[in-house]
Amino acid sequence: MLNFYHTGWLDVFFSYYTVMGDGAMCVVIIIIMFFFKRRNLALILLVAYLSSGIFVQILKRFINNPRPCLYFDQISFKYSYFVNGVHNMHSGSFPSGHTTSAFAMTIVLAIYFRQKWMGLLFLLLAVLAGYSRIYLAQHFLEDVVAGALIGSVFGLGSVYLISQSPNWKTSINTRLNSVLK
Repeated sequence: MLNFYHTGWLDVFFSYYTVMGDGAMCVVIIIIMFFFKRRNLALILLVAYLSSGIFVQILKRFINNPRPCLYFDQISFKYSYFVNGVHNMHSGSFPSGHTTSAFAMTIVLAIYFRQKWMGLLFLLLAVLAGYSRIYLAQHFLEDVVAGALIGSVFGLGSVYLISQSPNWKTSINTRLNSVLK
């Protein structure tokens, strides 16, 4: 029901936009924050990205649900909304790793920047990243919802962990500064 409206421009938009939840995008944002001297934020983002990513990969290995392409093939359902140029994966559907990464980043950035409008903007960007996975027939709704919850929990947990460990944070900053000099 969420995926029966397709147009050419949305196909192009979501084909590119889905990268917002990709691990490479997380790494780019972490590097940018690091170079703009927001090392604590970069550290929190790194912890949120790595911890949520590892957790999701473990879940994917244990659950190993088929992705829409394989599922529809198995039940002989003729799905006509696959987007040309998008490689359809077959396994590891639950949960959505892209959505997990997008929400882990969103939570950390929203807490860090604290402005309500920025938090809403980050949330909208994360929701679009999650929806892009459904639109591109890479995931089902439950995969995306689970990814959003996991990313949010790990984002909050990373903020809490690092904010409650001032000595660890200071130690990391000292080591980073000595490496950079």
